[in-house]
Amino acid sequence: MVLINTIDISPPLLNSSCAWSSDLKQLTELYESEYTGAITTRTATLKGFEEDEKHTVAFTTSGTTTINSYGYSPHPLSQYLTWVEEILTTHASFNKAIIISITASTAGEIAQMVDAIQELRTKLLDNQRPSGKTRIGVELNTSCPNISYASPSGYSFKSLWPLVIVLGDAFAQDPTLTLGMKLPPYTHMDQYMEVMAGLRSLAVTPPGREKTNPFAFLTCTNTLGNSLLFSEQTVPKETGDKNEGKDAEKEKDDTKAKAKTSQFAVPPVLGGLAGDGLHPLALGNVYRFRQMLSEESKETGLSDIKIIGVGGVTSKEAAERMRKAGADVIACATLFGKEGVRAFEILGKD
Repeated sequence: MVLINTIDISPPLLNSSCAWSSDLKQLTELYESEYTGAITTRTATLKGFEEDEKHTVAFTTSGTTTINSYGYSPHPLSQYLTWVEEILTTHASFNKAIIISITASTAGEIAQMVDAIQELRTKLLDNQRPSGKTRIGVELNTSCPNISYASPSGYSFKSLWPLVIVLGDAFAQDPTLTLGMKLPPYTHMDQYMEVMAGLRSLAVTPPGREKTNPFAFLTCTNTLGNSLLFSEQTVPKETGDKNEGKDAEKEKDDTKAKAKTSQFAVPPVLGGLAGDGLHPLALGNVYRFRQMLSEESKETGLSDIKIIGVGGVTSKEAAERMRKAGADVIACATLFGKEGVRAFEILGKD
């Protein structure tokens, strides 16, 4: 069991926000798995992200590495709130939490999104549960590398400031709200120090509590942008069996022709690297943040921040490495994309 503010993650294993946690069916399957201690939605925006055939994923022929060109979810936050309500009300006996992953480019949008989430929590009495443990949390995704008009805001904490202030104010008004931040992979010390300085300045002292930070967890790390794989390095996409007859045969022929003419693994050429290829860097990010958080005094409110380790958790051995690096909770996406919900049994079964 790992308690992150008011969310109890037991077992300490969940999915990270990804394309395979996009809809109600996927989220329900995740929620009902005995091997997930919590689940995370795909990252939602206020109105939904325009997704097309350019947004896809490719798996390498060897190992378990992926490159993807996905953006955010095509479903707006309102749709996720409807699904979250349905899942939680139809599984009333479950204590498992759902972390709603969100992002926005303006403080006004984030404020609208947090207000809507808090309205749902109030409706479900999530902040009044007798156990004190809640079932809805929020993760701010600062790190998608595949948005053509914007660099990941997590690389410049100053650009995040208007958003984190809104979230910090929401926490100050309701300390039962569990907040986290999904960070990009960092490669030099100045980046870590900027994040730590930004978090340090957010510390608050809620009534009746010691100084704490509005952000109860950091998810380290998202995919590594500007990565490139050639089509020859990846598994050809299968069309599946959804279509029948001549249409299916034509689709297969079109796919084969496209595979022959496409030199790169994903249509935009560059994408986000995940899985085995990201694992060493993800471990380094988890280790670095664990060391820096552990060195903080209680007065800064940072020492209690938990780390969700993600990046190349494709085996039990990789999960154990994440724990040894300093992760409190383990998350995965690539193995989930490859194996389905069975991935969590692979990682979590004794």
